[in-house]
Amino acid sequence: MELQTVGFIGFGNMAQAMARGLLRGGEAPRLFACAKRWEKLQASAGALGATPCRDAGEVLENAQVLIAAVKPYLIEEVLAPIRDRLEGKLLLSVAAGWDFARFEKILPAGVHHLSVMPNTPVSVGEGVVLLEEENSLTSQELAQVKELLAPLGTVETVPSSQMGIAGTLSGCGPAYAAMFLEALGDAGVFHGLPRELAYRLAAQMLAGAGKLHLETGEHPGAMKDAVCSPGGTTILGVAKLERRGFRGAVMEAIHAVQKGR
Repeated sequence: MELQTVGFIGFGNMAQAMARGLLRGGEAPRLFACAKRWEKLQASAGALGATPCRDAGEVLENAQVLIAAVKPYLIEEVLAPIRDRLEGKLLLSVAAGWDFARFEKILPAGVHHLSVMPNTPVSVGEGVVLLEEENSLTSQELAQVKELLAPLGTVETVPSSQMGIAGTLSGCGPAYAAMFLEALGDAGVFHGLPRELAYRLAAQMLAGAGKLHLETGEHPGAMKDAVCSPGGTTILGVAKLERRGFRGAVMEAIHAVQKGR
């Protein structure tokens, strides 16, 4: 099976981010999508060159890979009309909390399915896509799915028991990074930089620091030390961040998500 057609069941923010990322690939698949609000779907799908469909059944008729991209509480409702017609299709789900075991309880035997967790930067090809290690795809299908998703960014396979924390880091992280970027921009504006320039400098710094780590594998502490000269300016800021509990606050944010409060 060549994965040349992809259908989104639900076409909200995450589905659209994935669609934009998929279209960045050399041989982009044909895209189909359905959503509850027809007029809005026509506009959003049309902007991305995707074909709007009236319902999940029409998506299924046109696509080889189905991506369930609705709110978790809607999964059973949207899959009910097509659950007995999934033979020969690959079903991917981006619904949080719906792991392999949970899908096995509602899908007919033999359906090939995989739970995935993308984050919003997939829209520019710099995202993270987590694949649950436990799935019912064949080895060939899994390889094809990884190739299909490669334009979205880094594709990582994660044990089922670690999907929660991995999803928190990669999925919630962009919001925390955006808050840091905004704070850096505000500080730049406070000291006279035009806001657009301040944000651009801060964004490129964040992108560069991340790429430096990915390419060198250098420990973050060593990267920090390389910028901190004895008695220099950077260590002054590092000391202030430490006194304000910067790292502890970041860890507490992750803990709060994991605890659900």
